[in-house]
Amino acid sequence: MIRKILRTLTAKIAPRPKPAVLNAAHYGIAPERISPAARRVCETLQRNGHQGLIVGGAVRDLILGRKPKDFDVATDAPPERVRALFRRSRIIGRRFRIVHVYAGRETVEVTTFRAHVDPNALATDEHGRILEDNVFGTIEEDALRRDFTANALYYDPIQGVIHDFHHGVGDLQAGVLRMIGDPEKRYREDPVRMLRAVRLATKLGLTIDAAARAPLRRLAPLLANVPQARLVDELIKVLTSGRALHCLARLQEEGLAEHALAPVERLLAVPHYRTFLEIALDATDRRIHEGKPVSPAFTLGAMLWPVVREAWVAGEQAGLPRVPALQAACDEVLSGDFAALALTRAMAADMRELWLLQPRFEKRTGKYPYRLLTQPRYRAAWDFLMLRVCAGEVPEALGMWWERFAHASEAERAELIRAAQQGNAPGKKKRRRRKKAKPRSADAAVAQTDAAPPVATPSKEA
Repeated sequence: MIRKILRTLTAKIAPRPKPAVLNAAHYGIAPERISPAARRVCETLQRNGHQGLIVGGAVRDLILGRKPKDFDVATDAPPERVRALFRRSRIIGRRFRIVHVYAGRETVEVTTFRAHVDPNALATDEHGRILEDNVFGTIEEDALRRDFTANALYYDPIQGVIHDFHHGVGDLQAGVLRMIGDPEKRYREDPVRMLRAVRLATKLGLTIDAAARAPLRRLAPLLANVPQARLVDELIKVLTSGRALHCLARLQEEGLAEHALAPVERLLAVPHYRTFLEIALDATDRRIHEGKPVSPAFTLGAMLWPVVREAWVAGEQAGLPRVPALQAACDEVLSGDFAALALTRAMAADMRELWLLQPRFEKRTGKYPYRLLTQPRYRAAWDFLMLRVCAGEVPEALGMWWERFAHASEAERAELIRAAQQGNAPGKKKRRRRKKAKPRSADAAVAQTDAAPPVATPSKEA
């Protein structure tokens, strides 16, 4: 009630734009390109007297001829109502309360329209960043609250039309990423928008509007006030954007990397770290362009591997056995300077497992190869091994041996192991066990035991 009163007293009355209603088919949006789960969510909402439209990035990507990563839905129904309409759903979030609707292996994010409220009526910090924003409104107000014109597009899959409130379709066709409202004010409300502007422009091949680009370097220090978890989430989006290296370079160019991605920028500054990072991100970009799935833990693990490997080598030189040295290196990296990344426990555990599986590829005799193949993350670990091959860390023959072994018959596997035991398989040196000298007879053994110890003679140096 208090919030409603504040909204009435302090909110600035903003003009509500009338949307252009466009034929979706004219812009290449066909029904078969829409997620069946998202369509069912929209149908259920509309059938129960609510608005239900696909919004944001999915509509933008469809217009650009791209395959959307996911489909989000916007509605006028409050979160509790959405939760009641879908049995397999739950409300999440604190700053933005949204509903996740589960349909098989797909999750549809349903967001209630946000109201256009003056920041003075909301909880903000001293820099103007909004801390809580659960004031719901109309679709017109929600369109005003969107960050870029290209994201303020609402597609009705039932009627087959696009509601365009801010000339977003025209901006997309012109190749421009334009901010809705005053860019500086919008960046202060949420500094992550600066990272998002660079990422989207690089990923989609758009030019950032001059007004939106001008304050980036000046406002970059505001990123220091953003929770680290949100920065890591944006970092993952950068690394899995399909143009990761270009995006990182652009973030450096705009002066944003040093404030938001300081650990990554330090890695890029070291030549041999940068080389491995370039190899890893190039492989990730190729997988994305081929439509293959990518793992954030794999990409982040590859990003930090040069630091882990350096600590691993140092541990071995200090006298630690090979595997304990790697374990210590993992702990050192994840709890040292890179602890600032605030990785989730699950992601850190996945990265650690990928690292610790690497020495096991060196064991190719006995039952070791069979045991390694049963590891759930074997394939990801082998992909990681091939990154190391490309970087020249390990012989190519080692990676090829495991590739052949993984797809070989039982007889072929036995032959590969036999070759490895005999030292014929490349990538591993043959080790010979020294035999103890045996006495020729029992009498000789007794004679050796009873004999007086030899007298030590001084060395030449003495």
